[in-house]
Amino acid sequence: MSEKTDPKIKIEARGVEVFYGEAQALHGIDLDVNANQVTALIGPSGCGKSTFLRCINRMNDVIDGCRVNGNIAIDGQDIYSAEIDVVELRARVGMVFQKPNPFPKSIYDNVAYGPRIHGLSQSREQLDHIVESSLKRAGLWAEVSDRLLASGTSLSGGQQQRLCIARAIAVSPDVVLMDEPCSALDPIATAVIEELMEELRKDYTIVIVTHSMQQAARISQRTAYFHLGNVVEHGATQQIFTNPQNQQTEAYISGKIG
Repeated sequence: MSEKTDPKIKIEARGVEVFYGEAQALHGIDLDVNANQVTALIGPSGCGKSTFLRCINRMNDVIDGCRVNGNIAIDGQDIYSAEIDVVELRARVGMVFQKPNPFPKSIYDNVAYGPRIHGLSQSREQLDHIVESSLKRAGLWAEVSDRLLASGTSLSGGQQQRLCIARAIAVSPDVVLMDEPCSALDPIATAVIEELMEELRKDYTIVIVTHSMQQAARISQRTAYFHLGNVVEHGATQQIFTNPQNQQTEAYISGKIG
C-alpha cells in the first residue's frame, strides 16, 4: 500500500491525563501521529496543546507536582515504562521552542553539543560532517559556513531558530516537536521555517503547536483541535478546515470562538 492510504503510525497516545497538583490539564487524550507527516495541534491558549507536546518527550517530568497517566508509545514502545532512558528518549524526540534558545556558545558548538554528549562521533572529522550536514538540512549552512566560531546568539531571530532546528536534528531524532516555532519571527523568517518543515518531514515525524490556523493549513497533513484539555476533533487537515464534523471545531476555525 502507498503511504497515502496506509501511513505508518509513529506515536500512539491513549487515555493521556495530566495533572498539575490538583488541577487537571488533559482529560484522556487519544491521538495517533503518522510517521513522516506534520501534525498540527491547534486551539485556544491554555487548552493543553503544549502540555500534550511535552508528554511526548517527558518534559513534564521536570515540573514539580506534575503527574501523567495513560499511555504514549513511539514505534510501539511505551515511553513511560521503567526501562526507558529519558536522556536517550529526548535525543530521539527533539524539541524546538517558541523563543529561539541557542546556547551561549559558537554556532559550531551549538550543533556539536548533542553528538558530543551522546557519543555519536568518533573523530573531529566526523563531528565536522555532522555539524555541516545538520546546518545544511536546517537551511543555514550557506549563511554561516564562514563564521562557525561566532556566537549562536549573534544570529538574527530566524537564523537562531534554524540553528535550534539544526541542533535538534544533529542527534538523528525520529520525532521533532515544535512549540510555536514561528511566533517570535517575522513573516519572511516564518516562510523559511515552514519550507524547512516540508523538507524535514521526509526524514522525521513532526508535531507542531501553532496559534496560526493559516500556518496549520499550509504546513500540516493532519490537525488536532484541542479545547479545555480535550481533543475535540482530529483528522486530515483539509477535512478539518473545510468540513469539520464537530460544531465546536467549526466555530473555532470560522473565528466564532477564540
